[in-house]
Amino acid sequence: MFNKPLTSIISQLFGKFARTEFSPAMQSFINKSYVYMMGLDMDRFDEPSSYTTLNKLFTRAIKVPMKISTDNTEIISPADSLITDFGKITDEKAYQIKGMSYSIERLLGEHYKDDVAILKDGCYANFYLSPKDYHRYHIPLDMRIKSATHIPGALYPVNMPLLKMKPNLFIENERIILECEICDGKKMFMILVGALNVGSMTLSFDERVQTNIDSREINHYVYDDISMKKGDLLGWFEMGSTIVILSQTDTVYFAGNIQTGQKVAFGDIIGKVSC
Repeated sequence: MFNKPLTSIISQLFGKFARTEFSPAMQSFINKSYVYMMGLDMDRFDEPSSYTTLNKLFTRAIKVPMKISTDNTEIISPADSLITDFGKITDEKAYQIKGMSYSIERLLGEHYKDDVAILKDGCYANFYLSPKDYHRYHIPLDMRIKSATHIPGALYPVNMPLLKMKPNLFIENERIILECEICDGKKMFMILVGALNVGSMTLSFDERVQTNIDSREINHYVYDDISMKKGDLLGWFEMGSTIVILSQTDTVYFAGNIQTGQKVAFGDIIGKVSC
């Protein structure tokens, strides 16, 4: 055990509540109340009362498969989200929001410190999932996943007000770093950042990765051959949070396809790949 921020304790308690299966009548009331309060658009999903826990409502699957671009040069949004910032990595820094930079070396941690140099002049983009969004995240382009690192941390909110007020928010929060290989060996990183009330973050291909637990041990996992296609399910947040993409120089280009403050949906074309 270690001293945890109050937000982490709240997140664990909320996660426990969200995973509890109440009576059908009570669960229907909880689910419908959440849908009403958050203003969820349920057109693509089952009826709120059909989910046996609030957590299952959070992590709901889309009923009808999405049509995904088959153009290998196009990168899609990994989730329904808000673009809080994007741009070019300069001086080994990216931005959680305009004017609030952070060190990508600190974000990635010890296991990937040798990769920082190849990200120089590459691109970054931040995707914020609010509590009302579809909580599953997907593969933005064909890739091989080489490794994953879980770094425990705080679970501060990652909404716009705190992004503007708290430096190094992404670095302080719990996160999962995915080392990915695209374009015949080019590197890209996807970072899943935890937040307040995130019961857990999951990976569809590795159940060993456990988040929001009473441990501060960093765990690193290496994979031999995990190939995933654009649009494949990568996992889900059990509440809203943020995805950060960092790409090697001259590989991924977001400019011209998205704007800061833009709302995007899973499957929207957000950039181009040059391989």
